[in-house]
Amino acid sequence: MTRTRVYRDGALQKEDFPVEDVPEFLAQPGTTVWVDLCEPAEADLTRLAGELGLHQLAVEDAVAEHQRPKLDRYDGHAFLSAYAVRFDAGSGEVATAELGAFVTPRALVTVRKDGGFDIEPVVRRWDENLRLAKSGVSFLLHGLLDHVVDGQYQAVQALDDEVEDLEDLVFDDRPDASELQRRSFRLRKSLTALRRVVLPMREVISALMRPDLGLADELTRPYFEDVHDHARQAAEQTEAMRELIATVRETQLNLQGNRLNLIMKKVTGWAAVIAVPTAVTGFYGQNVPFPGNDAPSGFWTSTVLLAVSSVGLYALFKKKDWL
Repeated sequence: MTRTRVYRDGALQKEDFPVEDVPEFLAQPGTTVWVDLCEPAEADLTRLAGELGLHQLAVEDAVAEHQRPKLDRYDGHAFLSAYAVRFDAGSGEVATAELGAFVTPRALVTVRKDGGFDIEPVVRRWDENLRLAKSGVSFLLHGLLDHVVDGQYQAVQALDDEVEDLEDLVFDDRPDASELQRRSFRLRKSLTALRRVVLPMREVISALMRPDLGLADELTRPYFEDVHDHARQAAEQTEAMRELIATVRETQLNLQGNRLNLIMKKVTGWAAVIAVPTAVTGFYGQNVPFPGNDAPSGFWTSTVLLAVSSVGLYALFKKKDWL
């Protein structure tokens, strides 16, 4: 699947034309071209790279999967690698879709590794901000990165809500230990996947804003700074969540230990209360004569001793909060 657009002097001139017409449009002054390739064949990408003068190493990175988010600079163009992110609250998993982009002075070529990256929201952002279209490639690149970073930030927020729910679950009166372990492990796994694609975006956008690249002009620079601020917030929040999940897990283990100690304390206290009546009845159960043997006084003496000692121990343990 291929999408194409050409802008002239800040206005959309034509779209969905054959890729073979790209050199013709670029030969015209004042034009900016966008080409989107979804799961392209290497031969098709190589042919387009030859027309635009793209470096072979950048083409290899665009075809290869699982690239780290980065910005590589070559003579006459740059290559950008990024990930769109979506958090599934039902399964608690993070889904990522990889994207490569060739950035030239007058053309932007996006390469989607699979259909998981929906390009339509990016196109809508461009259509809603045509006032920036005069900036050419800078305008296209901002809309693309704004969509990517917004998706990452929303995923971070959704994951943060899940962590807060996990905190509430930890302090339930009767928490489900197995459910806590499953959810904490699942969130840690999702956070690891999210950090891998979110943290490098700060450096990527910061590098794009360097004056020597000339990608962020006076019109689009404030918009790039806004995207960079969102990327920084997302990165800082992922770092904070990493520590928070570790704290939640540590708190859970401490609470389990405290509950176990409380149970053992109560069991030990009741065992001590029961031990005294057992000792009294054992004494009066001897097969030798003792004071009150074969007389009602012996029965009443043992009964009173048993009751007084039990009630006394119970009151003492209760006062010390052992029961």
